[in-house]
Amino acid sequence: MKYYIIAGEASGDLHGSNLMKALFKEDPKADIRFWGGDLMQNVGGTLVKHYRELAFMGFIEVVFNLKTILNNIKICKKDILEFQPDVLIFIDYPGFNMRIAKWAKELGMKTHYYISPQIWAWKESRITDIKRDVDKMYVILPFEKNFYEDKHHYPVAFVGHPLIDAIYNQPTIDAAVFRKENQLNDKPIIAILPGSRKQEITKMLSVMLSVVNDFPDYQFVIAGAPSQDFSFYERFISNENIKFISNKTYNLLRNATAALVTSGTATLETALFKVPEVVCYKGNWISYQIAKRIITLKYISLVNLIMDEEVVTELIQDDCNPKRIREELKKILEPDHRKTILHNYDLLEEKLGGIGASEKTAKLIVSDLQ
Repeated sequence: MKYYIIAGEASGDLHGSNLMKALFKEDPKADIRFWGGDLMQNVGGTLVKHYRELAFMGFIEVVFNLKTILNNIKICKKDILEFQPDVLIFIDYPGFNMRIAKWAKELGMKTHYYISPQIWAWKESRITDIKRDVDKMYVILPFEKNFYEDKHHYPVAFVGHPLIDAIYNQPTIDAAVFRKENQLNDKPIIAILPGSRKQEITKMLSVMLSVVNDFPDYQFVIAGAPSQDFSFYERFISNENIKFISNKTYNLLRNATAALVTSGTATLETALFKVPEVVCYKGNWISYQIAKRIITLKYISLVNLIMDEEVVTELIQDDCNPKRIREELKKILEPDHRKTILHNYDLLEEKLGGIGASEKTAKLIVSDLQ
């Protein structure tokens, strides 16, 4: 069968790659064409467009890049018509994917959505479009099933969180070997995860690294995104206690004592690796002011949202400053505070439903097509 998958960012590339592996297992003759990244490309199939050409974050940024976005939608529609897939599989990335879903559904194509748009955070009105345009929805957060089925009477399948799969399947590396290969010294590691898009990295990295001199007994290691070259990060490395590793985030987290993390999927990844973290977010001022007025959530990190309590500290906008980062980083390095965080991380993992999300989703997709 023919599958067309659309993932528009780094996390979608990760989950898309694991879903593709599971689809090939369920359907060895699968013909997969996709929008995604390097991880999906490594699995097989045909890459149409890389997510680095698609990722625009924030309301103002989307407006400035509207011409590019609309052109990408046009290219996508043309490519789908030429490929004639048996099913379209959307992975998150709702601004783009919901437009394609509406168009595809009008043409009678099968539409499946893996990793729901976060309509429980904002744009809840999108439920009308989802009911109309999406045949099957696979959700990965436990509270999403109740949200869709109890509140909106739309049946969905809770498949568990694919990050658990990604972490479980990740090969381990000896700590000493990891340090030697990456020219790290014996000091404990504080991981810096500033995001994957240039605009968020530029916004976050300077403030995250502003506290380096306050922690001379630690080495700060930047997790470089696969979509960005070292030359982009070089200007931020101004201290011998600042190191850089590209495209090895999971091995970095396995060996980290603590982390400073930009909000997003990385907050959950860090928690699942059992690394105490401080969540940092600083956006475009206008975009932030708009978001603050339309997003009604108590928290911005997935860790706190899933647990429905503040398990990890969130430093947002003006609170994301050197003084607060220094204070909160000191806290999570204290033994008693760390113990509490790690206990809550164990409870978090229980809530997420264990391994097998990719396999469950692939089975449901192939079964529906058969």
